Amino acid sequence: MGYRYTKYSSIGRKRNVNQDAIEIAEVDGGLLFILCDGMGGENGGEIASVLAIKSILSFFSSNSDEDYLDKLKTAILETNEFIHNHTEGKPELKKMATTTEIFFLKSNMAYLAHVGDSRIYHLKNGHLKQLTKDHSLVQKLLDEGFLTFKEAENHPQKNVVLKVIGDKRFIEADLLKLKLNEYDKNKFFICSDGVTSLLSDQEIANILKDSDCETISENISSVIRNRGAADDFSFIYIESD
Repeated sequence: MGYRYTKYSSIGRKRNVNQDAIEIAEVDGGLLFILCDGMGGENGGEIASVLAIKSILSFFSSNSDEDYLDKLKTAILETNEFIHNHTEGKPELKKMATTTEIFFLKSNMAYLAHVGDSRIYHLKNGHLKQLTKDHSLVQKLLDEGFLTFKEAENHPQKNVVLKVIGDKRFIEADLLKLKLNEYDKNKFFICSDGVTSLLSDQEIANILKDSDCETISENISSVIRNRGAADDFSFIYIESD
């Protein structure tokens, strides 16, 4: 099973630097996609996201384990420890952290690891499914029945993230494995919250249905810019042959 893909990242209008980072690499006969949305004072977010990208790529590539979910889990744990240690003794980087989405495609299998409120979507034969659940305060309140979906859309603490890489000494990522059917039309969309804060799931589904690698960047970025694009926004788009 073959794949085409593209990536896009842009600084938000209210930002001084782009705190998002993206990497795509060929590893062990498969494709590794990583997206991180950094946070922290001054340039802390930018440092965290770039460090996470480099660390994940290094730890994943050098691990000889044949269980790819275990490789993702280990890469997250080691990256978290590396970034957490990097902030010790550096007050200016104390709140440095990052969300992380890792997506590995090999043959007809997909493996993912998720920490934070960036997201991974799967459009299968025209039907959109969110593969990740936000590690956020609003999602927690939704799960516990304290908020309706409508109330959650404009909640004042919508940007409060409860789990990120680098914040604590130990982190547990959400892990998932998918078997893909070669006869299905598969599209995957990995994005930071700079996208999902301005586009609903239905809008994302409609754009993915009408887009391909040549048109997706313009189709997404034009809508986000027209809506203000206050935050950095980044995404990776993948489609099966």
